[in-house]
Amino acid sequence: MAKTPDFNDRMLSLGLARVAEQAAIASASLIGRGDEKAADQAAVNAMREQLNLLDIAGVVVIGEGERDEAPMLYIGEEVGTGNGPGVDIALDPLEGTTLTAKDMPNALTVIAMGPRGSMLHAPDVYMDKLAIGPGFQEGIVTLDMPYATRVSALASAKGCAPSDITVCILERPRHEEMIAEVRSTGASIRLITDGDVAGVMHCAEPELTGIDMYMGSGGAPEGVLAASALKCMGGQIYGRLLFRNDDERARATKAGITDFDRVYARDDMVTEDVIFAATGVTGGTLLPAIKREVGYVTTETLLMRSKTGSVRRMSYRNPTTAH
Repeated sequence: MAKTPDFNDRMLSLGLARVAEQAAIASASLIGRGDEKAADQAAVNAMREQLNLLDIAGVVVIGEGERDEAPMLYIGEEVGTGNGPGVDIALDPLEGTTLTAKDMPNALTVIAMGPRGSMLHAPDVYMDKLAIGPGFQEGIVTLDMPYATRVSALASAKGCAPSDITVCILERPRHEEMIAEVRSTGASIRLITDGDVAGVMHCAEPELTGIDMYMGSGGAPEGVLAASALKCMGGQIYGRLLFRNDDERARATKAGITDFDRVYARDDMVTEDVIFAATGVTGGTLLPAIKREVGYVTTETLLMRSKTGSVRRMSYRNPTTAH
């Protein structure tokens, strides 16, 4: 019996960057056009087409939804040529469909890849998340701490006042109490309307983004993507699944989850080395927007490997007639 090829992250990384780039380029003509579905579909089509060119036996573990909800890049879909290593793939072809449709900052195309069985099969439910950047002792902040305590704990670890801390939170009615408690410490809050993978990634580069911590509930699949990014960039993320009804608990059971109260740390969500690529669609603090000029389109992609800790920023200028 032939031996399964090893996961060669170095050789696969440039291919992964191309997957993210092409999804971004496909959605470029829909920026600011007000059509979320069309922008998302364009990115999905391009991402799937590029993935199927890679020499991998890939399985989508974080994707566009369950098979009956998503015709393409659904959870469990097999992608790639089949001639290559078995890999898990977590993706969001367009993280921030609303941001793209409204031409608001921080829309990205995002994809991560790791060896088969390395990523948490997160069901499509909410996850309570808490993330900070690199350079801190494990567990200096936890999900069991009150919101205000998290701020003061991080401030004392940084050697600064709580008023010097900036927390990124998704602007939702469910977060009103959290926002009020965080503000009571003197900390400032950057509210975002969508895109919590980018929100978590902001913590890993506080000098660039001005964000020290991310907290709040958002999609569990995005939690795994964010954990993949922090595995490469450094930083801590903690997540606990939140269930609103029995249907959501059934989804978790189907995904193989038995302990509904478990707190997942970064390395529980992503257990082995991964590669991660993100391309900017609309401009943001992490990545510039796609630039369109007559005859050309230019993208910038962040390509990272957790094995080496390498972070590459790649600018790609492509004639619009080329493929």
